[in-house]
Amino acid sequence: MPLPQQMRHVDLQSFGGPEVMQLATGPVPQLRPGEIIVKVEAAGVNRPDVAQRSGNYPPPKDASPILGLEVAGTVVALGEGVSRFTIGDKVCGLANGGGYAEYCALPEGQALPFPEGYDAVKAAALPETFFTVWANLFQMAGLTEGETVLIHGGSSGIGTTAIQLAKAFGADVYTTAGSAEKCDACRKLGAKRAINYREEDFVEVVKAETQGKGVDVILDMIGASYFEQNLSALAKDGCLSIIAFLGGAVAEKVNLSPIMVKRLAVTGSTMRPRTAEEKRAIRDELRDQVWPLLANGAVAPVIHSVMPFDQVVEAHRLMETSSHIGKIVLDLR
Repeated sequence: MPLPQQMRHVDLQSFGGPEVMQLATGPVPQLRPGEIIVKVEAAGVNRPDVAQRSGNYPPPKDASPILGLEVAGTVVALGEGVSRFTIGDKVCGLANGGGYAEYCALPEGQALPFPEGYDAVKAAALPETFFTVWANLFQMAGLTEGETVLIHGGSSGIGTTAIQLAKAFGADVYTTAGSAEKCDACRKLGAKRAINYREEDFVEVVKAETQGKGVDVILDMIGASYFEQNLSALAKDGCLSIIAFLGGAVAEKVNLSPIMVKRLAVTGSTMRPRTAEEKRAIRDELRDQVWPLLANGAVAPVIHSVMPFDQVVEAHRLMETSSHIGKIVLDLR
């Protein structure tokens, strides 16, 4: 069945607040070698989408300018060289852009089958957070069984994913969150201790919980305002992995001596600039090591809200309140 010429998508007339987004009609993406076209049934909403809408996170030159980094739906076209999927397959994937649309082009190496028992909404809640957590927490920071980890923003989409994966792979998990309700949700997901950062000093709590040692790994999305405290909370040979700058990107008058004294490593990354080969490697490890955990229920996405496609403005407003626990998903079905 031939693809339509036109599709609905979210259009940005300018950068700014959520109200700059509107539904529009435009051409279906062109199929390129190594890509599949997915008829989108659900799309995840993520912080990078908010940053791009605000003008602070431009897409790569060869990527769609349409917002949206994760989708789930049905394969409707195969590009030259695609061998892993066939027409009609149910897939979710990490898009380089273009997810807020009825059709989205996905590189084959960034697509995965729906986990067993999953529908489009649950599957759409997976790619962006699972790719990010796996790459930063396990590949780069090297979290392993028996270690301790502090996850900031534990009630976010990234946080709820990181807590579950760290716990599933045998780590002791500590986390920060901004309310009693969020802390309770983090404990239910497997956190050994959830720290309400509005009421407690997370460095003091971590030191007390680890008998003064500190944690082996910190996954941080706050950045500058937590940098010195994070160094203090790490154990010897620990690793700080920075994935966002919600608390600023420039840290001034920071005491760096703990990096030398405790032999600390500081790392970080964003997903979008990674090469196709790097993303394929992450995809392959997720498929082999994490997808079985999703299929058997050991790990599952936490979904706060499912909203119709035409409520994308409201979805972004909700994201910006930070009142949600888990993922926000747009339903295009």
